[in-house]
Amino acid sequence: MFSARYLVAAVLAGTATVGSASIAPAKDGALTTSGLPVPRFVSLKSDHVNVRVGPTKDNDVSYIYTRSSLPVEITAEFENWRRIRDSEGAEGWVYHSLLSGRRTAVVIAKVKDDLTPLYDRADPTSAIAARLEPGVLATVRRCSGSWCRISGSGFDGWIEQQRLWGVYPDEKLD
Repeated sequence: MFSARYLVAAVLAGTATVGSASIAPAKDGALTTSGLPVPRFVSLKSDHVNVRVGPTKDNDVSYIYTRSSLPVEITAEFENWRRIRDSEGAEGWVYHSLLSGRRTAVVIAKVKDDLTPLYDRADPTSAIAARLEPGVLATVRRCSGSWCRISGSGFDGWIEQQRLWGVYPDEKLD
């Protein structure tokens, strides 16, 4: 049997072996066991997601997410497990069925406690539809590479893409 510390350290260092299977972080854009590229953004499907120190149910739970739809980034895969990272940099392993392909994002500010403008159109000269606090959770409707249309509880509009955690710089989504 392997130790969780060994496994996590080995994966972060480059490779690890569990039984006859090898775990290796995928290089940007590489395909993995799911057939999807890593890294990629997804969201939490449930309001109770156990995050483990390694990719099995035998590993300890390091923390629990209690917010459904929170965006996370998949950074590695091992069988049906996904290593994820959140907007604060916390990492761990979750079972794949607890994740959704639905794209969401969290608003980030230039300066702490700054309100971020949400515009009527993808144009900074258009009317401001709302001002969003850092940490506001939104559904990503589409992104042009520099602007994203987002919506959430009581708001819908366009935001500069760099003001979101949950989409990559220059990423385009339809």
